[in-house]
Amino acid sequence: MTAPIPTVIDCDPGTDDALALWLALASPELEVRLVTVAGGNVGLGLTLANARAIVGLTGKAVPVVAGAAKPLLGEYVSETAVHGGNGVGGVTLPEGPPAAPGLACDAIRDLLRAAGPGEVTLIGLGPATNLGLALGSEPALVEKVREIVLMTGAWGEGNITPGAEFNAASDPEALAMVLASGARVSLVTLDLTAQAFVTPERVAALRGRSGGRCLAAAVEILSRIPPSRRFGGRGYPLHDPCAVALAAVPGLMTVRDVAAVVECGTGPGRGRTHLDRWGRTGAPARTGLAEVLEAEAFFALLEERLAALP
Repeated sequence: MTAPIPTVIDCDPGTDDALALWLALASPELEVRLVTVAGGNVGLGLTLANARAIVGLTGKAVPVVAGAAKPLLGEYVSETAVHGGNGVGGVTLPEGPPAAPGLACDAIRDLLRAAGPGEVTLIGLGPATNLGLALGSEPALVEKVREIVLMTGAWGEGNITPGAEFNAASDPEALAMVLASGARVSLVTLDLTAQAFVTPERVAALRGRSGGRCLAAAVEILSRIPPSRRFGGRGYPLHDPCAVALAAVPGLMTVRDVAAVVECGTGPGRGRTHLDRWGRTGAPARTGLAEVLEAEAFFALLEERLAALP
């Protein structure tokens, strides 16, 4: 077995972030060294408390560091309709360990400075503000990055505006900085996560697994997520764990290289990602785009690893 990949998880928990963090912490392919947090699905005070609680439930000693409360430009907007007032569907999680001191972008830079060339994978599950600040303020650190995996964007319809996905729309300038950083970036978009479709039957199957406190909390959170209007109320897509799965078990998805840009204007297209899947622009195809998910294998992996946690 190859050595686990040193990994940073940048997140904004968030119901699906919770599942993603537990998947990452249960995956032997990843060595999660740092969790950084931004305001996103809910405000920074809540996302930080949630991240601390989620990590704390696993019993793992991974530092959790607070970062940006708002985007580089514009106003902060939450998404409580999906994630509930506390970010995790109203589920009460036990208080986690205290946050580590410092600021997320500084912590990311410190970790990268101490790493070897091409050693660290960065997984972004929320607005890209912390990652943009870290890489934009010290561009030479990109040589320490193995890959950046982001749950962001869409090549089709958005979920916060007609054209934009929530994370991309929350801070398109930061996303543009990450895409232009020179690192290998792979995108898990709404079009991919729609294939990780959670139905009541899937939640019931997970509830039937034997496991510990993390599995119990995961099932409770999943049961609180409202069904999606975009999918006729039949269930909902599980976004963020797909990004962790791509980093840990890339064979679960097919990936093609594309040219990728994000709109940073002030009009109705703000935050829209333009993903050139067919080479129409002639721009260099330097960004990986996950296109097809092996859904049954993905859910089997998720169930197995959640059940293995304390």
